[in-house]
Amino acid sequence: MKDLAVRLAALDPDASAALQVIAYFDKLVEGRAGVSAVVRGAAALAHCPARLLDEERHLSVRAEPDGTPGATGPLDPRWPSAPAGSAVLWLERDDAASPVDAMVLERAAAAVATALDRTRRRAAVADDPAAVEVLLETAVPLSDRLATARRLGLTGEVSAVAVHGGGARVAPVGGEVGGVRAGIGPAVPVGELPASWAAARTALRFTAEGTEADPGPRVVRAEELGGLLLLADAVRPGGDVPPDVRALSAAAAGSPGLLATLDAVATTASLRTAAAALHVHHSTLQERVAAAERALGWDVREPQGRLRLQLALVVRRLLVA
Repeated sequence: MKDLAVRLAALDPDASAALQVIAYFDKLVEGRAGVSAVVRGAAALAHCPARLLDEERHLSVRAEPDGTPGATGPLDPRWPSAPAGSAVLWLERDDAASPVDAMVLERAAAAVATALDRTRRRAAVADDPAAVEVLLETAVPLSDRLATARRLGLTGEVSAVAVHGGGARVAPVGGEVGGVRAGIGPAVPVGELPASWAAARTALRFTAEGTEADPGPRVVRAEELGGLLLLADAVRPGGDVPPDVRALSAAAAGSPGLLATLDAVATTASLRTAAAALHVHHSTLQERVAAAERALGWDVREPQGRLRLQLALVVRRLLVA
């Protein structure tokens, strides 16, 4: 597509621009972009503000060409527009329409309709996930976030929830998240949900499946991480693997269930408590721990060695999430 656009540019600039628009929005759809990203893309490609309004969902998103929300004024019926599922997308163009405006509207509207249809099928604590997206998006004006919160009946402090595999929710303070693997942001007023959302996504990186092959907590609250949050900044997915994590992975590869054993040792108060959590006899656990220590190369029952184990387990999760 890119090579074709380059060749067309010399023959027909408008056709080349149209191809680039198609490729741009196809990529957004493939990446499962939300409505805010699509509206920002439409504004950037059309070189004028773009606005999406969905009265049925009480959803309003606006973007300037540079991606900022800008001021929201009354709609002008003379602006070019296109239906996007239950919503309508406008290009706030007061001058003559550019040759690619029609293509931008068509492809952006299709991308919005796809995003809205996808979010309709996903569960959310607060309400429609498309509206939740507005609450969590930094680029959305505060006034729009507050208006959306009022329509959803959200008052007081709430928390953003990042669900493993994709998805966002808004939950009441102390609320449960329905058994899913998730990171929960701190409780904040609804207008500050973007900050809670950022913390929730970080907390999600500290979660695990909670299985023998991937032991650990399925739900992590950001405010309970404390200084561990510094690790999230230092350890990036796919980064260098520290020696202790390599030793942990090598030991686990040769001994099924070892990770679950070590996780219980690292997260409980004593070996007896760990044995009870694993449903094994205390002496059996001692034998397993001794074998694990030989494989790792350090004593996990001493305070310093236990800390090394805890950090190795956490870093292992952060490297893949």
